[in-house]
This record gives sequence, C-alpha cells and structure tokens, in this order.
Amino acid sequence: MPDQDDSLLLYLNEAIATTRNKDDLFRSVTEKLRLIFPFDAITILTVDSERQYRRVFLRDYLGEVLLPDQLGRKPLGRMPIEGTPVELFIREPHFHQYSLQELVATYPQYDPFRALLEKGMRYFLVIPLRTGGQLIGLMSLVARRHPEFAPNDVDLLEKIGSLVAVAVTNTLAFEDIARREQEKSMQLALNNALLSIKERGELFRTIATEINHVVPCDYFGVRVRETNSPVRVLAEFNKQPDGTFAALDENRYDELPHPPLDKQEIVEVFLRPAVYVGAGFEELTKRYKFLRFIREERGTQSILCTPLDTTDEPTAALILASHQPLAFTEETLELIQTLVPQIRLAIQNVLAFEQIDLLRTQLERERTYLIDEINTTAAARLDDFVGGSAVMQQVYTRLAQVAPTDTTVLITGETGTGKELVARALHNLSPRKERALIKINCAALPAQLIESELFGHEKGAFTGAHDRRIGKFELADGGTIFLDEIGELPLDLQAKLLRVLQEKEFERIGGRRVIHTDVRVIAATNRVLEDEVAAGRFRADLYYRLNVFPIKLPALRERPDDIEPLMRYFLERFTKQMGKPVRGLRERDLKALRQYGWPGNVRELEHVLEQAVIVSQGPFLEFAGFSAAAQMVPAATEAGGPIKTLKDQERDHILAALRRTSGRVSGPNGAAILLDINPKTLEARMKKLGIQRTITAG
Repeated sequence: MPDQDDSLLLYLNEAIATTRNKDDLFRSVTEKLRLIFPFDAITILTVDSERQYRRVFLRDYLGEVLLPDQLGRKPLGRMPIEGTPVELFIREPHFHQYSLQELVATYPQYDPFRALLEKGMRYFLVIPLRTGGQLIGLMSLVARRHPEFAPNDVDLLEKIGSLVAVAVTNTLAFEDIARREQEKSMQLALNNALLSIKERGELFRTIATEINHVVPCDYFGVRVRETNSPVRVLAEFNKQPDGTFAALDENRYDELPHPPLDKQEIVEVFLRPAVYVGAGFEELTKRYKFLRFIREERGTQSILCTPLDTTDEPTAALILASHQPLAFTEETLELIQTLVPQIRLAIQNVLAFEQIDLLRTQLERERTYLIDEINTTAAARLDDFVGGSAVMQQVYTRLAQVAPTDTTVLITGETGTGKELVARALHNLSPRKERALIKINCAALPAQLIESELFGHEKGAFTGAHDRRIGKFELADGGTIFLDEIGELPLDLQAKLLRVLQEKEFERIGGRRVIHTDVRVIAATNRVLEDEVAAGRFRADLYYRLNVFPIKLPALRERPDDIEPLMRYFLERFTKQMGKPVRGLRERDLKALRQYGWPGNVRELEHVLEQAVIVSQGPFLEFAGFSAAAQMVPAATEAGGPIKTLKDQERDHILAALRRTSGRVSGPNGAAILLDINPKTLEARMKKLGIQRTITAG
C-alpha cells in the first residue's frame, strides 16, 4: 500500500512541522500508527549521547496496563541503561521483534516485563529512533496478538522512526528552552524576593510559590538544627485548594505517640539529597513513624529533600512533598540543588534580620535602663559627700587613692551608710566614667534569676526564655559593675563570679560562645564576710578576690560631728524640692537627733527629715509622732538624768520597734520596715545586742 504509506508519512511530517504540543503530537502519531499496525501500548525512550542513561519520553497504555516504573524504585527521571533490556535493544541497528516470554526469561528481575506479561501482552517490537545518523532513543510497541510485517512494513516503520526521532528532538529542544526560561524566571523572582522581603513568613511563602511553578509540590519546608540542639522549623507551608501556600501549625504532629522523638528520628533522611517516590517512599514509611503518619494523615506519597549546609552554620534542609506518587525525579532534584545558594542566603538573611531586630530591641532596653540610671541618680563626686569627721576623711583618702585604678573594691558598712554613693564616686572618678556603671542588687532577685541577670541567657535556654537576654556583665563591658549585697549571692553563683574575676570571661545560660569582658568590679555588703566565710556561706577564694582594696564606711553613730551638716543638707534639698518654707530647728530637737543611735544610719536620718519637712506647719520643724524621732530622747535625758550609751540607746530603740510590731522583724509590718533598715542587718544588730524576738506589744 505505497499510497497509504506515503500518505501516513506525509501526515506525520506535517504534524511534526506544525504541532508544538507534545501530548497532541504523539496522540496523533499513536492514533495513525494503530490504524496500520494494531498494538496495545507504546513507549518512547530517549538515551543520552554516551548511551549511559535512558529517560521515559512518552508512555501510552490506553488505560489498560499499569505504569511499569510504578513497580520499580526509580523515579520517572534519568535511569542507567546498564543491566536493563535497553542495553540489548540499542545494540540492534534496525527494527526488531521479540517474544515477551523470552524477554522475561532473559531479564527475570525486570518488573515492567512481568507486569506486561500478566496483562496478556505477548509481543514486543523495538524501532530505533535516529536523526542525523545518531541514535537518540527507542520506540517500542507492545501487542497481545502476533503482528505480521512485510518487508515494506518494516521499511515504513523505520522511516516513521526517523520522523518520530525528529519530533522527539524538536520537542526536547522546545521543552528545554521552556524549562530554562521557567528556571530563569524562578531564579529572578527569588532574587527579587531576597532583596525586597525581610519578614520570614512572607519571604519563604514567596520562595515556595515560585518553586511550585516549576516543581509542583503540596508541601514546602525548611528545617534547621544548631549544634547539640533539636531540629526546629524555620518555615513550613501547605498548598491550599486555590493554589496558594499557607503556614502550617507547629502542633499538628501532637497526635504522634512521641512527637519530638519521631521528628528527630527522620532528620537523617532529610539531611542528604534524595527523592523518595513510589515503592521507595513506601519502603521508608515502614522504617519511620513520622513518614507513615504524614502518608496516612496528610496524603503524602513522595518527598524531595536536599541539605542547605555550609561548614560553619546550623545544619539545614529543604523538603518538598507531594500527594502524587511520582512527583519528583532526579532532574527536579538537580534543579532544586541549583537553588540551594539562594535559599541558603534567604535563611542567612532571615536569621540576620531577626537578630538585628532582637538586638535593636535589646539596645532600646539597655538605653532605657541607662537613661533611668542617669536620671535617678546624679553622678557622685567627692564634693558630693557631706561630713568632715576624721573617720570620713579616711574614707575620702582611700576613695581618691583607688578610684583612678581598675582595682576591685569591696565596700563594707551597715545599711544606709552610703555604699552606693561611694561606688558611684569610684566610677565617676575613674577612666571608665564615659562608659556605663551597671548596678545589680544580689538580694533583690530570686536565686534562680540572678545568674541570668549577671550573665544573660540564650533564647530557649529555660522555660520562659523567649528571647536572648544580655547580662549585666556584658552590658558593663568597658565600664563598671556594682554588685550590691554581694553577701547574699548563692554559693553556686559565687564560683561563676570567681571565674569572671579571674579569667574575664563567661557564657550566657544556654550558650556555648565564650564572652570576654573588660569590667571593673565594685562589691558592697552589710555582712561581715569573714564570719560568712567561717560559717561556710561564702567562698574564701571569692572573698580574697573581692577584698583587694576594702573601704569600710562608718555607722552614723560613729561620726556624730557629721549629723548636723547632714541635717542641713537634707533640709535644704527637701525644702527646695517640695516648695516648702524654711523652718527653724529647735536646739532640743538638734540635741536629740545628735544623741540618737541611728540604726538606719544616713538613710534613716534622710527619711526622718523628709517627713519633718512634709508635716511641719509652724515656724519650727516638727519631729513628734514618728517612730524614729518620737523615741529619740529618753525621759531621763529630758529630766536631766544620766545619758545612756549609744549601745543602750540603740537597744532601747530596737525594742520599742519590736513592741510595736509584736516581735515581727521582717515583712510589710515588721520592725525592719519601721526602722528603715535591711532585715538581715536588724537581725545582726539584735544578735549583737542580745535582743530576743519574743516581744509582746505593751
């Protein structure tokens, strides 16, 4: 039938020249071929120029036969020829007809042949596809009935093979151009996203959307793992029915028996480049509960994953998943791997932007802290100290000697003697005065929070650590840190503080980076640290490290000559602050104030005078009615009797306060509040004076 043959060749030639759509073209080829040569299935394979790999170009089984490669473990991508029947077929230079039973006997492990035989197929025809004298692939026809071919038919089939080879070559070229354009468009979109989008969710949603245009997927995820830390999700999105991507809930795996363990177990799979499709994915689900869960609950049937590693950064992986069993190929994996540098840059940018925001927030907090410190306490200098008594002159001398140095100073003295004022003077008279003076009261914080305050913590270091926190030692770098009430520091933290003093380095809680700090340490305590060391409550090595240059502040009762100048100073300050008229001071009140023991020291004197300025109405300051001043002068003194010693007067005053509080020392209604001193200081004074707590109101 030469006319019919010529007509078919002419039709195919015209179809190849005018049809650009692959599916339409090869549907036409299949339909025309079946009019002349009855067959039940057609497959077209392409081979590379070295004939090392094959790729399924077209497969049409007319809805009757399973896709053979679904039974294998390789994706529908590039597959090696070695050891397969294709190795035999490409040795044949011309058309060849095979018995399927013989092929199965020759290649018993080749699942596709067995599947065809089970479906009743018996004959297998192979037509080489050549163009320009080069073999570019094979076309195979499979039939149930034995086909009869005359020599002219064989010649026609080989001519058709040449036309199909041209069509395949053209189609591959068009697909390659379209794919390259699509890839360039995707890469350009990713670059634009990197330049313009700073927010994590929006950036990765854009990346997922652009990848989906080229590699369709139902899930996009990026996971990172820092050294010695569990894996955490950086971004996860699921494709919605309208084709957009929406962020996923991190708690969606709570139905797993052991979510953290099951998720951690799968990490080893995600951290090497691979595609898992068809039977390969099914095999993985038998080994990993996590994959079995997402297959059963989410419909996942194939996965593509690739690491996003650099040698000095957190381990990271990109994961794509699909509801289709053969969604990914080796070629799509290669394509995704070309995007790794851009996606890695996206991760670096996101983490950097988030770190910058965190640091900006932290800097704002630090700035607020420093401004508050500056506004609440004026810079202290030697000129700001009031009192010229001999004991205070000794304090001024030692302060002036040590201030210009970086030597550690331990300030001791009772509550209210002005230890913080001395610390500020030491800082402001030092070369570090341009940097911050950071204060921390070791007695004002719970023991579990002091370490975080001193050294800071990393995000997630403990429950409630939602953000990174910079500690006071890091904040004070280049300046001075004032550790008030150092005697209250827990023993375990004393060891860590000793390391900072000795090595000038520390780590944040939950951190592994050693932070070096240049800080001058000034410590203060109202306790007798020698006694604390003897009792085992304070480390001896830390005490000696702190006690390099001690400054002992005298109690106010030890400097009676300074009481009047201090009173004048406070009266002038409060009168101006409150806009009150200047009032006189009775001689008897002045005498009483001088004779009072002042267990609360300068701070107590300051509060007594502040109250007097507030309540006084007449020409003189009124001190009556206040717990501190009302009991200052014993009746015997007013009547001209003998004057009690300061020790006895202090004892009487503490007893009077305890009677008013029914023996309560601390707490909101305790004697310590009434006397305006630290409860521990009061207990120490009571012990020294032999006062028991068993006091009743009277």
